[in-house]
Amino acid sequence: MPSADRRLQPRRTPRQVRAELTRERILTAAAHVFAEYGYAAGTTNRIAERARISIGSLYQYFPNKDAILAELAVRHLDRGTWTRADQFDLSAGGLEATVRTLVRDAIDNHRDDPHLLRIMLEEVPLSRELLDTIGRHEKTRVGQVRDLLARHPDVRVRDLDTAADLIVTTVELNTHKFMAHPRTVPVETFENELVDMVTRYLRGDQ
Repeated sequence: MPSADRRLQPRRTPRQVRAELTRERILTAAAHVFAEYGYAAGTTNRIAERARISIGSLYQYFPNKDAILAELAVRHLDRGTWTRADQFDLSAGGLEATVRTLVRDAIDNHRDDPHLLRIMLEEVPLSRELLDTIGRHEKTRVGQVRDLLARHPDVRVRDLDTAADLIVTTVELNTHKFMAHPRTVPVETFENELVDMVTRYLRGDQ
């Protein structure tokens, strides 16, 4: 993916409600256009037409469609939701249920639009904001998972920090890949296999 540069920075940060609404209209329109036409044919003219604004107005907010896609990826990350720590069952024998909740959260965060998700994974340029958002979410999520592992009596791993990082990376990358591409197996099968794999690793099964 291309490295971050000034081409990917939004041109205008909304300070008024009307401007924020226009920016959201552009992003919503872009998501539909990219999903419908693909990234190559998802031009800024089509995005402006779908948003019902002039192309000049669009360029007041974003310099090009790369910047729009990078912003969509940031929004995708920021809108992800995770089960709260106090909702987990951390009693002995409940590790599989804990892992299933982690996996199901990841799946639910990527159900909305497989085509757009695939475009984001394959085409998104790495803006500075996106890199910072990825780093922030990864650090937060690894910390949350590490805390769960440290408190669960069924967990048997040598290093909690490494284990938490491995689990977050494994669950996220495999979920991205599965949800973004045509599925040859049901999502329930994917969920069960991923849960089994992670649970066996955490329990130290031989």
